[in-house]
Amino acid sequence: MTTLVVCIDRGGAVTGDAEAPVVGWEAVESLVTDFGIKDPEDSQVNCLLESLRVARDLEDSGDDAVVAVLSGVGDPVSIDRAVARQTDQLVEAYDPESAVVVVDSAEDERLAPIIESRITVDAIDRVVVRQARDIESTYYLLKQLLGDEELRETVFVPVGAALIVFPVLLLVGSVTVAFGAIAAVFGTFLLYKGLGIDELLETATAQIQQALYSGQVALVTYVVAVGLGLIGVFAGLLGVSSMSTDAPLLVGMRFVYDAIPWVTGAALAASTGRLVDEFIRDETVHSAFLNLPFGAVAVGLVVRGITAYFLTRGETMDPVTVPTVDLGPLLIAETTLEPGVELAVYLVAGVLVSLIGVRFAASLNTTSADEPEAVNE
Repeated sequence: MTTLVVCIDRGGAVTGDAEAPVVGWEAVESLVTDFGIKDPEDSQVNCLLESLRVARDLEDSGDDAVVAVLSGVGDPVSIDRAVARQTDQLVEAYDPESAVVVVDSAEDERLAPIIESRITVDAIDRVVVRQARDIESTYYLLKQLLGDEELRETVFVPVGAALIVFPVLLLVGSVTVAFGAIAAVFGTFLLYKGLGIDELLETATAQIQQALYSGQVALVTYVVAVGLGLIGVFAGLLGVSSMSTDAPLLVGMRFVYDAIPWVTGAALAASTGRLVDEFIRDETVHSAFLNLPFGAVAVGLVVRGITAYFLTRGETMDPVTVPTVDLGPLLIAETTLEPGVELAVYLVAGVLVSLIGVRFAASLNTTSADEPEAVNE
């Protein structure tokens, strides 16, 4: 029975320039020596030694053990893919029946499911380093924490700002106001970090720069979409301000009724820009992108019809009246549509637009697929 003993090095601090994965007792032992001399205070040294101990115990019990160090550098996605690729290499080379994963932190343990998806993981060995709890060790621990730039930015800066602002708030307002303001700021900061908004903003900034440099059409259409969306919000607020009722449901329906045409236009502009960029880049368009404009219009029609039904039944809006149509021998008198009929018209129109979009995308993709065959003939 062959067991794979894996030590995870997230970030590549241990392996450095060595090619990952590092496999074999001698290779890992040499890695421990080199990295231990370089940074003896790092807990990863103990993680490597624990991997060797686990491999030795397995061999003493009669199993064949293969010890290896997996690592990855770059962003989280690159690290995950590197670990997955290295695990596949080890499974293909040694064909182990199970694995033991050795980690020293919660970040490294998050990579365990990637290994578990490729081989049975019998155990996860968490290495916890024993520390002396005296004044000197506490001093050096605080010194290390203060030297961590990321910890200073994410913990010490907001705490220090709160301690400075708190007495000012006490002078201006009451204790309740001060505590409420500090709690609101801390809550916003925790959501900002917890939801990864900072990383999202960094990614968005890079994407905007790339779009500006490459001249993407979607960038312009996204700006148009934002403008139309703001107009929609303004139109909805204007519609609500002219209402004579305070019923929350009708007020919300009125806001959506007046805003949805502009929001639909925003979605149509954004999806059209994305479609054009896709066509320029690949000279072909996937059916999903072709369906986006039709889907936006179809959803807008359905939502418009539903909100109109509520407003008409709530007597806050007059029913739709179809004017007289004179076609010579055919005369259609003026007709007032009932709320249910109007809703049915909107729903049928939305379904028809959606079906037209599906049919259009399917026909266009079929034509694109047949063109190479025609050229080859």
